[in-house]
Amino acid sequence: MYEIWLGSVAAAAAVGVGVYILIAITIVRDRKRTEELPRQVRYNLPIEVLYTVVPFVIIAVLFFYTAVGENRVNRLTKDPDVTIGVVGFQWNWQFNHVNDKVQVTGEPRNPATLVIPVDKRVRFVETSPDVIHAFWVPDFLFKRDVVPGRFNAFELTPTEIGTYKGRCAEFCGEKHGRMGFTVKVVSAADYQAYIDKLKADPNAAANELSAAIPTGEY
Repeated sequence: MYEIWLGSVAAAAAVGVGVYILIAITIVRDRKRTEELPRQVRYNLPIEVLYTVVPFVIIAVLFFYTAVGENRVNRLTKDPDVTIGVVGFQWNWQFNHVNDKVQVTGEPRNPATLVIPVDKRVRFVETSPDVIHAFWVPDFLFKRDVVPGRFNAFELTPTEIGTYKGRCAEFCGEKHGRMGFTVKVVSAADYQAYIDKLKADPNAAANELSAAIPTGEY
């Protein structure tokens, strides 16, 4: 996504600089010196062809790289290392660790925390029981809508251990602003210790939305 953004900005900057150069040339060369009108020209076929072809080429190139980038972002591997079920609901989040059959759910005064291992391919499968939400971690440079009645999926591989803020990026109602969450990327050993802790304390994982995403759908 970052590469597509850089390419789009570079293309826009190049077009902008070219336009400003042409404006400057026109101002300097064709500034009014007398009361006489400049020579009137009805049309200039080469320039009009250029005006048609150049934008088409720019759009075609941007479309090509956008399609390639979109295919890369949407590609799903056959066997991801970890699968996380994401349930966005009014007004919090539930994260299901599908492989280990445990889950974490946020509460009004205690936002949910998602723990995932570093350098592992993680698949996120999203849905909602009520309205449209959007799973967004700004530092991941990616977000995807969480839509009732369907399962949206994407994968990524976190490469840096750390703590990242997440938000709902879709206005979902009165308490939309409270739908924050935290993502913690940890080592493989710390991740396994975290999962073992959840398994040892079923009450910490209990939640009435556990059936919101049937395990067989992943």
